Formats: sequence, C-alpha cells, structure tokens
Amino acid sequence: MSTATFIRGLSRAFGWPRPAQLPAGERQSDVDVLRETLDVLPQGIVLLDPDGRYIFWNQRYADIYRGSADLFQAGVRLEDTLRIGIARGEYPESAGREEAWLNERMERMRNPVGKIEQKLADGRWILIDERRTSDGGFIGLRVDITDIKAREESFRLLFDANPVPMFVVSAADKCILAVNDSALRHYGFARTAIMRAPFSRIEWPGVKDEADPDWGARDAQSWTSTHRKANDDAIDVTLFSRPLDYAGEAACLIAAFDVTDRNRAEAKAAYLAHHDQLTGLANRAYLHLRLCELFERHSVAPAIAVLLIDLDRFKLVNDTLGHFSGDKLLQEVARRIRNALGEQDFVARLGGDEFAVVTGVTDVGELGRLAENLIESLSMTYRLESQEASIGASIGIAIGPADGDDPDRLIRSADLALYRAKADGRGTYHYFEAAMDARLRERRSMEVELAAALERAELQVFYQPLVTLSTGDIAAFEALARWPHPERGDVPPSTFIPIAEETNLICRLGAFVLERACMDAVAWPDPIKVAVNLSPRQFRSGGLLATVQAALQKSGLPAARLELEITEAMLLEPTDLVQSTLHALRALGVRISMDDFGTGYSSLSYLRSFPFDKIKIDRSFVQEMATSADAAAIVRAIVTLGASLGIQVTAEGIETAEAAELLVEQGCTEGQGFFFSRPRPRIEADALIASDISKVGQRRSYAKAG
Repeated sequence: MSTATFIRGLSRAFGWPRPAQLPAGERQSDVDVLRETLDVLPQGIVLLDPDGRYIFWNQRYADIYRGSADLFQAGVRLEDTLRIGIARGEYPESAGREEAWLNERMERMRNPVGKIEQKLADGRWILIDERRTSDGGFIGLRVDITDIKAREESFRLLFDANPVPMFVVSAADKCILAVNDSALRHYGFARTAIMRAPFSRIEWPGVKDEADPDWGARDAQSWTSTHRKANDDAIDVTLFSRPLDYAGEAACLIAAFDVTDRNRAEAKAAYLAHHDQLTGLANRAYLHLRLCELFERHSVAPAIAVLLIDLDRFKLVNDTLGHFSGDKLLQEVARRIRNALGEQDFVARLGGDEFAVVTGVTDVGELGRLAENLIESLSMTYRLESQEASIGASIGIAIGPADGDDPDRLIRSADLALYRAKADGRGTYHYFEAAMDARLRERRSMEVELAAALERAELQVFYQPLVTLSTGDIAAFEALARWPHPERGDVPPSTFIPIAEETNLICRLGAFVLERACMDAVAWPDPIKVAVNLSPRQFRSGGLLATVQAALQKSGLPAARLELEITEAMLLEPTDLVQSTLHALRALGVRISMDDFGTGYSSLSYLRSFPFDKIKIDRSFVQEMATSADAAAIVRAIVTLGASLGIQVTAEGIETAEAAELLVEQGCTEGQGFFFSRPRPRIEADALIASDISKVGQRRSYAKAG
C-alpha cells in the first residue's frame, strides 16, 4: 500500500482533513514522517488489509495491547493474535466461551455497527472504533477509557448505594433516565413505573415550586417542592441538582431530601410558641401580638376590651384531686370560655389558672353581661372522671384605649381591676378605675422604700411570748418584723409583708429577722427559745440552710433554742427542695413548727411526711371555742393528735382568760396571744423575763386549772 493510499484511508475513515497533494515520486522519508506523527498520538491506530492482516499499527496501539504486542507483524492476521491473546488470558470477557467470543469479535470488525468496549486482563478498558476502508481493508482506533470507566463506576456506586433518593433527569424532555434504590423505597414506585416517566410524575399536582429550576443550567441549583409518593401521600422535599452528562445526553443529577418531619416539627414549634399546650388556647405572647394588631387597625370597633379571668378555689381542686384532675378542669374551663364568646372574640391562657378574653366594645353594658355569663358558666359543677369539683371566677375588665393605649398598659389595667374584684370577695367582676393605677404606683413606691429600709437597717424585730399554760412561764418568743417609717408611721405587717412576699425582698427581710432574733435570744435564760417564721421564697432561693447556719454561728445561739415556723403552703411546693432543706435543718438541731395548723387541706398527710416538733392551732379555732362546738371539737382533736404523736401543741390567738382556761381543760400545753402580751421590742421582752411573767400568769383565773 502506498503512502498516499494509507493517508487517504485514514482521512476518509476518521474524517480528518484531506492531505495536501503529495509530491511526485513518493519517498520513504514521507512514510517515516507519517509514522512518527501517528506514534505520538494518544490513541492507538491499526490498519488491516481485507483479510484482516496487519499493515500498520502505531506505538500507542502496541502499548495498549502490550500483552500481545510481540505477535504484531505485517501480514499476521488479527484473528490469530486474538486467539493467542485469549490463550494468554488477555481478554477476561472470553473466559468459558472463547470461540464464541472470538467469532463475535471478528463479526463486529467485519460489520462495524458502532463503538464497543473491551476489558483487558490488567483491568484497563479500551474503546474500539473500527471502520472499513475503500479498498475493503479495516482501520481501527483504540482509546484507553479506564479513567472514564472508573468515574462512571464511582458515580454508579455513589448513585445506586446512596441513602438519599436520587434521580437523573433529561435536560431536554425532563424525563427520568435513572433512579436509585433509595428513591424507589422512599417513594414506593416500581422501577418500571418511573423509568422514562416525566419528572412531574412525582410532583404534587398544582403545587408550584419555590423557584422553577433551569433544567439546562450549568451550575448547581436547589429549590423546595412538594412531591407525592406512590400511595398519594404528600411530602415536602428540598431538591439539589447539578448538571451531568449521562450516556452522552445532557441531564441533571437530583438529590431529594424529605423535610416533611422537619417542617412539621418547625410548624409545631411555631404553634407551641404561640399556644398553650394543655388547652390549645393562645398564650401570653400571642395575646400581646393580637392586641398589637388590633391597636394598629383603624377598622375595628371604637374600643377593645380585655377581660382577665382568675379561677377561684382552683388550688383546692389541684391539691385535693390531683394535678391530672386539675388539668382536665382547665381544659373544660377553656371550652366553656370559648362557648361563651362570639366568633370575633379572642381567648388566651396566660398561665396557671388565669385566662384573658379580648373583645370589641360597642356597649359597655354588654361587657358586664359577658362577665356575668362567664362567671356563671365557670362556676357550674365540673365532672372530672368519677369526681365532681366546684370553682368560681373573678374578672377584671379594662377598655382600650382609655384604660391603656398599648397591650402592656391595657393588660396591666385589667390586672388591677382583677385584683380589686378578688379583694371584693371573689366571684365577681370589676372595671378598671384610674384610682387603681394610683394605688399601684403607691405600692411600687412602698417596694422601693422597703428595700431602702432594709439597706439602712431601719426595720425592727418585736417579740411576742409563748407561755406554758400550766405554769405561766415564758417558754419562747416569736420574732416579728416591724417597720417604723419616718413619714408613714408604723407600717402594719399586713401591708409590707405581702409586698416583700411578692418580691425577692422577703429573703433579705427573713435573713435580717433571723440574725437579729438569734443575736437577741442568746442573752436570754437558757430554757427560753426564739421562733422565726419562714417564707416559701426563702426555700426556693436555695440558700436557707446556709443562712440559718450563719445566724447560729454568728450569734452563738444553740440550735436547739431556735424554732423555725412554716405553713402548709411551703409543703405544697412541687419540689424535693423543701423536704431536703427541712431535714437538713432538723439535722442541725433546729426545731421545726407547723403554723396555722388545721386551715389547710391535708394537714394530717404533712405530719406523716415530716416529723414536726410543734404544731400551732390556728387562731380562728381558738377564738371561736367558746361559741362554736365545732371549733372546740377541732381544738380537742388537734391536742389529742399532738399528744399521740409526741408533738407539742401551741394555741395561737388567746385573747381571754376563758379561752386560756378551755385550752388547759383540753390539755393544750402552750399558748400565745394578746391575753399574755402584745409583740414588744427587745428591751421590753427583756423586762418581761426579768419581772418573772409567771407571777402575772398565776393571777389569771386559768391558772387554777393547773
């Protein structure tokens, strides 16, 4: 074959540019130049005659088939080199079907129908492209596609084994070209049902994507959509795509992340942020937003009203029937409030047993009737499982913008009105009045002055004696805080103690009284004790034990001479802190007393939960003993209970000799009240001790019983 024929064959076979006319008298140097040129090509090239015998091959071809390159010689048949290569194991695809594979390979060469892939023994993949020449011979091109196959394999592994649902979608017609097993499992489709189907097959009808993807884009994209599963369930998905050449076709690789659960969780969190979980009503934050919206609008009724509802005696239900019944009652309260309102009215639970209603105002009288209906409805008997419960309701009403031109002021005004309604005896409603705000400012002023008085140590501690009834001897003194104000005069404890209770001032006040009482009591004769009242807030602070230890250490008072008085409200705290603190105080040697015994709902259970040293009969029973057989019976029962449990019993509120005599007859051992002495400053308490009050006691008629 001449050089010209060789070049023309290559050009026609592979579409190369036609070569320039060769000079006459073809020279060997031309062939050499051509061979050198073909040897540096990255593709392998081979030229066969019509019988399939080697005419020419370049160096790259020999490198590709290095396992058989020693067989390549001009005139040797390709079929023979293939047969020997099979015997050498160069073509693993032929294993077990050697002759059939060889026949198929030669048939493809004689009748080329496209490119074929061939795997060699060393793992390389070769792409074979063969064509016939005009003189009946064959020209072949060999390309090493090992790296391409490796990338395809990596893609296949990444795609097929990926736990994320993935699709390959044609950029031209948006049909699904491939789908991985994870997508089939997640969506529930059979592979045959989804292959070559439009991608819209899995999109929820009528739902427009957040951003329509550009299927022909050359950059990565992401968007959200709603898809449907094979069972027609809707799911929220976030889709990520990137362009891909798939089997020679422009396509998109799409990963679908199901965010349905996340969206539902976020929706639930958003709902809970604005709603009460127990009743489903709006919460305080949502109430504030709603009021802001109403104040911003100009098309609403001329005024809006807030009705604050506080349940009366709800705590009794919670304490006696349990929190489960209490929750059921609150759910029924929410239902009754909703039923009493119009469609445009708004109701919220602010927390605990407090609710709020927002309504438009066209007639102030209608507000009163609405409040009356709510009180009547909420006061009807509740059926809770197998038990019945009765509560009441008090309501405070404020009308905006007159009573407040923003949500906070309007709610505060309604709260002041509610406070007045509860002070008036509960079970009623009250409108806000301007004087209430003045009283609030006065109360806040007193808070500031009380804090300053504590800072300047202006408060004092008075002492009221506890007397042994059988002898008239002073057994102890109860320490009581007093506030001599330079301008207001003596501020009653009934005024400043509730203010201190509602703030953290009670902890400072309690610590002051405790330390002062211990310092004063250490100078008294040894048998005489000092009793100090404790507040629930002091327990909640977590520092009560350290405060008591510091007071005892600083004063030098023996722990056995200190009595700490608590009320049942302390034991209602839903925490183990109270019990653990009481036991720690008891371990110090301090005596623990329960004050106002008999007025609670489950006093007997508390005597079982903690070994009290003393119980104090509430003054209401003592003062009614002479006129009420029931009160006398209760006192007698408490005294008997104390004796049987080995607990000392003290009667409070003794104001007459008759009451003292009756208590002695009942077997009560200790008493306290104005009959013996009012609370006195320390110097007068010292004088009582010095004057031997027992002589005064013996002149009382009750002493005859002793």
